Amino acid sequence: MWIRRAIERRIASLAATRPVVVITGARQTGKTALARRLFPGHAYVSLDLPSAAAQAEHDPSTFLSTHAAPVVIDEVQYAPGLLRHMKRAVDERRGEPGRFILTGSEPFTLMQGVSESLAGRAAIVDVEGLSITEIRAARPGLAIPDLLLRGGFPELHADPSIDVGEFMQSYVATYLERDLRSQLRVGSLRDFERYIRSVALRSSELLNKAELARDVSISGSTSGEWLALLERGGIVSLLEPWFSNRGKSLVKTPKVYMRDTGLAAFLMGIRSADELVASPLVGAIWETFVCGELRRALALESPARHLHFWRDRTKEADFLIHAGGMFSLGDAKWTEEPTASDAARLSRIRDELPPGRVRRMAILCRAPHRHPIVAGGSPPVEAIGPDAAAGFATL
Repeated sequence: MWIRRAIERRIASLAATRPVVVITGARQTGKTALARRLFPGHAYVSLDLPSAAAQAEHDPSTFLSTHAAPVVIDEVQYAPGLLRHMKRAVDERRGEPGRFILTGSEPFTLMQGVSESLAGRAAIVDVEGLSITEIRAARPGLAIPDLLLRGGFPELHADPSIDVGEFMQSYVATYLERDLRSQLRVGSLRDFERYIRSVALRSSELLNKAELARDVSISGSTSGEWLALLERGGIVSLLEPWFSNRGKSLVKTPKVYMRDTGLAAFLMGIRSADELVASPLVGAIWETFVCGELRRALALESPARHLHFWRDRTKEADFLIHAGGMFSLGDAKWTEEPTASDAARLSRIRDELPPGRVRRMAILCRAPHRHPIVAGGSPPVEAIGPDAAAGFATL
């Protein structure tokens, strides 16, 4: 079953104007399926095949002649040298858009290669897992706890019979064995697996590399190196704080989030909806979910706006969006009935920002209907349910 993706329109639009489109993201987020569905008239070659990757890396001219454009080149990270030679092929017919559609699971590495070799010629799109809107279209009756446990990997929703635990166990094993052995220094895959679990347990918290290092008995530099691996592979993302010169007391440390709630719950040891609801970690998983919804919604915009959080010694807003000098403030709460005190916390942060510059404030929760929490206020603080969370980012 094909699940329609909101990012499809953006990819098609870029391919109509740019000669190269690079589709990046973590494994199993649907990059290959998107490329093949959106560009059925293109030839297709996967560098997952060692022979194809070797030819692309060591004999790129022959490779590009054999696989002539328009072409989808899958898993292009296995032949980074190909990007340098693609420039000539692009420039020979610069006026023809959409000739090369590239996919890869190393976003940062690919962006570096594209910026060095295909600057001005390529557009990059980061594909994450499914949003709640996309999941609801395929499985309208799925309860929120089950949705959080399954996460956003498209295969898990296209085929609901797949066992989530087995899928996640295989995903982690494949990531460890296949991707990391070719990456930076990872002496012990067992230690690295423990490190991933430690990161998952801290999803939605301020990043503390020293604590992560102590959990696994590794050095601080190794902790930073391993975290960068997880970020490059699309497993985690860092949310930067909002601060300006006026806010010298504001926290300037980023927060760390797992990108997929299903993978986060698996690594936390949560296996059922009952365990999730009873877990003290449910609030962190919910905030991880809301962060992903906002991040995906903002990525659809052109140019994309950025998501932040706001925090000083006594106050915090989980999410802050800044655009055109105006702000939106949001808090994630695992509740169906947010309270006036929840609203008051956002109002106190509003008062720290320039007068009249806060456009909206919301508690992003499980409320069945959108409604103001406290009457009055400028702007009022609203309760926004999961199906409308993405709309908070784009209103």
